[in-house]
Amino acid sequence: MHMNPAHASASHTDLADLRRLHAQAVRDSETLVQQVTPGDLPRPTPCSAWTLADLLAHMTAQHHGFAAAARGEGRELAHWAVRPLGTDPVGEYTAAAEKVTAAFATVEGPDQVFALSEFSAGRTFRAARAIGFHLIDYVVHSWDVARTLGLAYAPAPELLRAALPIARAVPDDDARLAPGSAFQPGLTADEDADTLEQILTALGRSPQWRAPERGADSHGVGGH
Repeated sequence: MHMNPAHASASHTDLADLRRLHAQAVRDSETLVQQVTPGDLPRPTPCSAWTLADLLAHMTAQHHGFAAAARGEGRELAHWAVRPLGTDPVGEYTAAAEKVTAAFATVEGPDQVFALSEFSAGRTFRAARAIGFHLIDYVVHSWDVARTLGLAYAPAPELLRAALPIARAVPDDDARLAPGSAFQPGLTADEDADTLEQILTALGRSPQWRAPERGADSHGVGGH
């Protein structure tokens, strides 16, 4: 197959931008997770029925799974396994986040094949699409962590502009009703909703969701 050199260059530029924005989304999540204390782990989150411990375990597992997919090992379900948090959940999370960012940096082009066995046993995805999946996960999960802890979360406008069409492309079907689904059925955004609120409602989050205030015994950073 012959490829127009100009098109190839544009594709690689797009992939570079996508990876840069993805790394930004993951760094934002790391900054927020680093505020988590052991006393915060039982707190409720915007993810239905998940505590913060459950959410962090899911987020950590997804990093490992997507990193494996970038290495060509995404069909191995063991890489996607959600494991209980150990004694240093923040350290585990940070290590996994750095691992997936490094793995994505090795992707050779937007059409590299990713096997995402947790999403589809037989189907594969273009690297550009898979990286977009992971990006949107961490824009939304960063908001989840921030709301759980009562912290501010203001992603860069460029990141939100890239994330919105990805959020709108996520199928809003019965899969969102399955136990353990990270996203819930979409909600209707207010007419004056900003870009982050449009992303959140597309993926079933209510921008008005608030956690109970963190108690003095959590030793956490105060809410904003």
